[in-house]
Amino acid sequence: MKQLKYISTLILAFMLVTVLGCASTPKQEGTGEYFDDSAITTKVKAAVFNEPSLKSSEINVETFKGVVQLSGFVNSEADIKKAVAVARGVKGVTSVKNDMRLKSGTGEYVDDTVITTKVKAAIFNEPSLKSSEINVETSNGVVQLSGFVNSEADIKKAVDVARWVKGVTSVKNDMRVKGQ
Repeated sequence: MKQLKYISTLILAFMLVTVLGCASTPKQEGTGEYFDDSAITTKVKAAVFNEPSLKSSEINVETFKGVVQLSGFVNSEADIKKAVAVARGVKGVTSVKNDMRLKSGTGEYVDDTVITTKVKAAIFNEPSLKSSEINVETSNGVVQLSGFVNSEADIKKAVDVARWVKGVTSVKNDMRVKGQ
């Protein structure tokens, strides 16, 4: 009898730990929310791709707890408004954070690609940062950092790392702290 009580208590404890391990916090998604956000991101990317007036390669999409962040460099205000409207129309989107910026001239695409690669590598090599949470785009030497990170310290560190990369003329910070 005592052994049965011990086993049932152990099973109950195991179930409790399993359920709590999948729960979310303000800065971390639970397992279900992560998959929901991945689905929302995919649906928004597909909707942007299917909109003929938008260049989907210019627009980054990130989602955290139903909040969609749009970032990147686009050609016009009309593109920004259209992308926001398209994202808002996707089921599951609770709000849209518009961090898209207008391109400032033609610039050297090759130089911008090299700068983007160097910034991504510098962020990847910084052990205190999760490089998978930070998007990097460059237009005419202006680097845009976006995504959802864990703290203000992560934002400051990423901006500092990007500023020191050769060829970067300025850094636009559009990163957000998870849960804020």
